Amino acid sequence: MSFTKIGEHTLATNGFLTMVERSFRADGVAYQRTIVKHPGAVVVVPVLDDNRVVVVRQFRPSIEDYLLELPAGKRDVPGEAPIVTAERELQEECGLRASHLVAIGSFFNSPGFTDEHTHAILALGLELVPNAPQSAEEAEIQVQAIPIGEPSACIPLLPLNDAKSIVGITLAKHYIKEHPIEVTRYRDAPEVRERFP
Repeated sequence: MSFTKIGEHTLATNGFLTMVERSFRADGVAYQRTIVKHPGAVVVVPVLDDNRVVVVRQFRPSIEDYLLELPAGKRDVPGEAPIVTAERELQEECGLRASHLVAIGSFFNSPGFTDEHTHAILALGLELVPNAPQSAEEAEIQVQAIPIGEPSACIPLLPLNDAKSIVGITLAKHYIKEHPIEVTRYRDAPEVRERFP
């Protein structure tokens, strides 16, 4: 069976999201699907040199509750490289800068209804910088560090139920397992160790 796109029109636009109806033809039969277009995102995996990962606890209006998750953000600056977006989000949400950022993979968040595509970025060699919250939720973020677990363990961290965080940590653990010498080369600044004792 072959699928051919035969049309698209916009249903609604709000902020960075656009809802469209796309029409397709498959084996002579036409049908429509409603799609949410998204500019894409990054998820940052800040790994400390003692094998812990920095996470944030923030309020999410969509579920009306707090989530423990990795720092992340939209790719809402046209033409900006994912690593640059990750660098900005790490500072905004955590007050951290990394001496080494590396892309470790990407994934579609929920392709059943949206084209959102997220890039996972590993952050090593952390130092403190002034944070720069951009929203009410970010202003109230609580930053903490939790154990990442052994690189060979495939089971994600139990405190997390946020998909991008589970995927990001899984990709980071695979990268760390394959590049142990590179990972140990980047040490955290002393003030970072004081902040996350």
